[in-house]
Amino acid sequence: MRCLALGAVVTLALTACAHSSMVLLPDEDGGHGEVSIRQASGAATVVNAPNMRATLDGSRPSVRPLGANGLKPSEAALLNALPPPPRRFTLYFHEGTTEMIPASLPVLDQLRAEIARRPGAEVQVTGHTDTVGGEADNDALSLKRALEMRELLASKGFDRAIMSAVGRGERELKVPTADNVSSPVNRRVEVIVR
Repeated sequence: MRCLALGAVVTLALTACAHSSMVLLPDEDGGHGEVSIRQASGAATVVNAPNMRATLDGSRPSVRPLGANGLKPSEAALLNALPPPPRRFTLYFHEGTTEMIPASLPVLDQLRAEIARRPGAEVQVTGHTDTVGGEADNDALSLKRALEMRELLASKGFDRAIMSAVGRGERELKVPTADNVSSPVNRRVEVIVR
């Protein structure tokens, strides 16, 4: 009896391999990759447009748009089981300080709500500066901004173990400027919540 059951499982697996499909969906930023499906003959079919379904049934895949019905219920269930895409938050600071500008306070509230909403969240805090001051000073200031943001979040009840903090100084400017240019958009902490 056990052999018969095993044979049925193998038959089901082979049947599933004979007719399966994949769907290329856009990522959270609207972009997409591509998938190459290679047949035993060596011929390849490339799927490189979003919202396309490739069905593998027999010797050659067929590619078509998802259509009005969209995803199959089992495919939608898989997507719904995935964790939400990362969210990014940017907080801005007064020149030469670790003091946030008042306009960043609502963003801080959104950030805290997002972390609280995600079980098992990971939080990456990255501090930045503008080009005013020396490189070493800006490295130290950007790290201090990131560390203070991590401590602020920890003071609101979030575990430090889920957060990393780094400083990038003036190396990753949001808006490129010459040296010693005061730039409010470059004085920031970026936080990614996964």
